[in-house]
Amino acid sequence: MTRLIYDGTFEGLLTAVFEIYDRKLGPVNIQKAGHADSAMFEEVLNVATDEYRATRVLNGMRDKLSANGVQRVYVAHLADIANEDNNITGFIRYAFDSKQNIEENYSNRYVQRVSEIVKMMRREKHRMEAFIRFQKLQDDTYYAVIEPDFNVLPLLVWHFKSRYADQKWMIYDIKRHYGLYYDLHDTEFISMEFSEGKSSGNVAVSFSEDEEVYQHLWKNYFKSVNIVSRKNTKLHVRHIPKRYWKHLTEKI
Repeated sequence: MTRLIYDGTFEGLLTAVFEIYDRKLGPVNIQKAGHADSAMFEEVLNVATDEYRATRVLNGMRDKLSANGVQRVYVAHLADIANEDNNITGFIRYAFDSKQNIEENYSNRYVQRVSEIVKMMRREKHRMEAFIRFQKLQDDTYYAVIEPDFNVLPLLVWHFKSRYADQKWMIYDIKRHYGLYYDLHDTEFISMEFSEGKSSGNVAVSFSEDEEVYQHLWKNYFKSVNIVSRKNTKLHVRHIPKRYWKHLTEKI
């Protein structure tokens, strides 16, 4: 078996797929650089990301899959779930090696697994869209912290850019240490360094003067609409899992 080490990017994964076919490799073990495990009796190949080779593979996928099928492969890789690179690669190889479209063939374990990952990503995306709480900073930027199970931040661009087009905002993923910033015109991915005493998840000292008032009103609103006699904690937790509570204003 050959172990292929790539840089973790989608283009790097596609380059690794090119190497598999170019070198006529059989069973392979795809791993990200920095997360690779050592194994005996494996030939190790470090894959250098190559835009031309990645594009060749992408064009081949477009011939074998629908636009939605190609997007599913991208979203599955974007999720950044440990030890899933081999399943995604298996899906791509299965598509290339089949004469018919394989997207709905859920009897194949690679198709089934990619479908499961995409469903998990969509569910997490919808939860982020519902649970994100912005806080107004002194420079009039609206700041929100997220800590999703999967890397869904790139999937949130369209929703928040269209819904909050008239205000500057930033959504920061404290689990992966990068964020999405909108300046009233464009969105860009950013990373930040926080000074001593501050963190990406605690920027209270930078709140605008009226932010505390709005937070107080928001909490009072939820308290006033709550009907104690109809409290159903089990149902509540099912719709709003506890792992999200620490970033919800009404729960703090």
